[in-house]
Amino acid sequence: MLLSTLLETIEYRSSVEEREVFHITNNSLEAHAGSIFVCVKGFATDGHIFARKAYEKGCRVFVCEYIPADLPSEATVILVESSRKALALLACELYGHPSHRLLTIGITGTKGKTTSALMIKQLLDASGIPAGYIGSNGVLYGDTKLETKNTTPESYMLQKYMSDMVSSGMRAVVMEISSQALKFNRVLGVKLDVALFTNFSPDHIGPGEHPNLEDYFESKKALFDKFAPSLVIANADDAYTKKILANSEAKKIFYSTENSADYRATDIKPCKIDGSLGMSFTCHHGSGATPYSLSVPGEFNIHNALSTIAVAREMGIDENKIASALSGMRIDGRFETVATQSGACFVIDYAHNGLSLTSALTALRKYNPARLICLFGSVGCRTQVRRAQMGEAASRYADFSIITSDNPDTENPEKIMSEIAAQFEGSDSFVCIADREEAIRYAFDMAQKDDIILLAGKGHERYQLINGKKEYFCEREIIENCMNEVTLIK
Repeated sequence: MLLSTLLETIEYRSSVEEREVFHITNNSLEAHAGSIFVCVKGFATDGHIFARKAYEKGCRVFVCEYIPADLPSEATVILVESSRKALALLACELYGHPSHRLLTIGITGTKGKTTSALMIKQLLDASGIPAGYIGSNGVLYGDTKLETKNTTPESYMLQKYMSDMVSSGMRAVVMEISSQALKFNRVLGVKLDVALFTNFSPDHIGPGEHPNLEDYFESKKALFDKFAPSLVIANADDAYTKKILANSEAKKIFYSTENSADYRATDIKPCKIDGSLGMSFTCHHGSGATPYSLSVPGEFNIHNALSTIAVAREMGIDENKIASALSGMRIDGRFETVATQSGACFVIDYAHNGLSLTSALTALRKYNPARLICLFGSVGCRTQVRRAQMGEAASRYADFSIITSDNPDTENPEKIMSEIAAQFEGSDSFVCIADREEAIRYAFDMAQKDDIILLAGKGHERYQLINGKKEYFCEREIIENCMNEVTLIK
């Protein structure tokens, strides 16, 4: 694409020499001849200081907020007010605005984004509408599965993923849209058909995230204020719903387990499906009432199911197809259950703060386990207040806790565990085991019939972050290895 054509998308200062460009990035390691390198100011570093490295790799076009001192004069420098905004808008144009060629569903909220998004993606696939997914569990479409660093990728990668989905025959994309993505313009230029709001609660506040609750809320609210989706689907049971949708002029559809709504669940009951924990409920819509069952536990998953039903029904998908698809769904790392030979049930979940851990434990308590055992840790080098909150939740709602590591990075795991264990003062209902695989094996060995063991914090992740390096780690594989070892012994 001609540079002059591409630049019609943004406002900029400086004269431009005509060039052919076909690639855009803010990572100097990815730059090459034909690239546009966008100098973005981040939390830890300023991308302008890497312009010279991009130049040395053959790049000659730079989008900057100021001219880097060590950049040779032959480089084409395009000055803009906001590099982040420019990156997003240029990427949209370069990749041909792929969101305009897809049914685009964006989901925001503190909890439930991943489960809702993957439920909707699986349901669309099952209904003959090939769909892609972008979120915490990576990028999924067709047979492609890619890992992502952030819940919502940087804008130029987001546009590339959607462009690849279009080329692969996808007709829809379901994406999780984080507060950080909204705050830092990663989704700027995306055309949204449907916006979904799950809930809002305090989280992601601290260094490198949001400075306060108001900033976090306003970032979320921007999805409904600035993107003008034609349809909004929202949780009528959340106290923030009315406020977050206050300025939205879209058609609004509500779902609920407690209040009057377009889609309402009643007769909610825990159940077991093929030895795994699940839920059953009846969904009321208009004059109809349809029974549903889920192969994932927890009443909060009824909200995720209702949001999925609402999206599908508003698209005209048959209720029987929806019920059939939901009954067999399993979400990787989100209340994912593994039944063992002993009659105990392991539950793998991403709960990584006090509120989500409380929610998970209270949901599992409704299955009347012989013992409710909680294995968890807290990430290193990040928000320390979570440690006390998670320790308090586990000490209150679990019968026994196994405190271990969860991405300690460069921080001492013993220190992290001691800060969590402080919430168990005077109790002997816990043990500390720093090695997480050893901790899981300990849990497996102690598990008995009708015990439920919650492995909290890792969820879908397939690594442990230790001293800056990601080491392969899969909780489901560890449990399955334990089960196979028992079988071999027998």
